[in-house]
Amino acid sequence: MNIIDQIRVKASNSKKTIVLPRSSDERVIKAAEYLHNHGLCKVILIKNENHLSSDNVIEVIDPRTDKNLNSYAEAFFNKRKHKGITLEQATQIIQDPLFFAASMVAQGEADACVAGSVSTTGDVLRAAIQTIGLKAGSNVVSSIFLMSFNDGKVFSYGDCAVVPYPTSEQLATISIDSAATHYALTREEPKVAMLSFSTKGSAQHERVDLVEEALELAKKQNPLLKIDGSLQFDAAYVDSIGKSKAPDSEVAGKANVFIFPNLDAGNIGYKITERLAGATATGPIIQGLAKPMMDLSRGCSWEDIVNTSCVAALISN
Repeated sequence: MNIIDQIRVKASNSKKTIVLPRSSDERVIKAAEYLHNHGLCKVILIKNENHLSSDNVIEVIDPRTDKNLNSYAEAFFNKRKHKGITLEQATQIIQDPLFFAASMVAQGEADACVAGSVSTTGDVLRAAIQTIGLKAGSNVVSSIFLMSFNDGKVFSYGDCAVVPYPTSEQLATISIDSAATHYALTREEPKVAMLSFSTKGSAQHERVDLVEEALELAKKQNPLLKIDGSLQFDAAYVDSIGKSKAPDSEVAGKANVFIFPNLDAGNIGYKITERLAGATATGPIIQGLAKPMMDLSRGCSWEDIVNTSCVAALISN
């Protein structure tokens, strides 16, 4: 059983509620019906313009008339009033399906939200950050891609989709959050490699310094986490090279979570792995929020929405 099938089975056992905010998208409707028919999770659709009906008995909520509109608007107003927003403006904003769905998650009416099939990443993350907010101890929203191979191996790559050039503080948080996400989805002990073009000081550069600073911060924040850097990819992945280049490391040659120093490297790295090594990339899986809100590619398939919903169900545990 591959990792996606395992995640689906675990999701069906978790009995979580997932809200999908774009009921005008045929892919969303098909995914909602599949999730419902296969008992993977409870689904709530948010009615929006050009709403499409479903053949199944799936709950559909109209933000404009829902009984929770005023309480959601008040909660949003209290979070954003320091920005000069009025209650009337908050009420208008919350009627947007993205913000209403995020409010459902924030207020505990749903366990997670999956959005983005017809919305930009910026719009999805804006609704998530302004409504749900960051989790305690996190200073940035980031992501991983779960990279699975035909031989059953699974790795996590972060961040490959959100933060272009993280600071050392952000890179430390990305490392810790990526380890937690990897464990939530695979139940494997995370071994985190902070990647660089240098292994353990073999080259001197300010970009290497940033990675090593992030490593020290991550160790202070989570002393029990198995993490090391800076490591070149071969030293992190190949056991013999890890023993040669970093003989005292408990991560070198054994890593299953790879942290890229910036979005250039991360995005290129996951796509090379996907195209040349034949890996299946699941994601981006958004992390760092107080509660899960996942972002889809606008080119996603209905199966991608199903899989991301199941991932969201597990992340919400």
